[in-house]
Amino acid sequence: RMRSDEAGPRDAACGVDLPKMTKNGKTRVSVAREIEGVEQKLAACRRHLEDVDLKLRAQELSEDRRRSLEKEKDTLMTKVFNYEKELSSLRHENRKNMMLSVALLLLLLVIYNCWTM
Repeated sequence: RMRSDEAGPRDAACGVDLPKMTKNGKTRVSVAREIEGVEQKLAACRRHLEDVDLKLRAQELSEDRRRSLEKEKDTLMTKVFNYEKELSSLRHENRKNMMLSVALLLLLLVIYNCWTM
């Protein structure tokens, strides 16, 4: 969980703090923390989407209000799709990093065994 002094801007549609950006535009978090952050944003968007969907089904709405909620629902569905895509990409990057770590560990073990023999 990010401290209040680390919090960046907020994602207004989903109400989630976005990671703080560095000067070059990249975030200062690990892949695992990025995954956690995207999962939180995705969960918040899904909850908001459920609320909007419930309002659309449960309430008698004016035409303008219905159009507004449907537009908000479309926006949220797009955000959910983008977050899922980003999450997939981050998980792939995390797998690559893990494989690299395992390969380096195996290489070190081979070097150690050769050195001690």
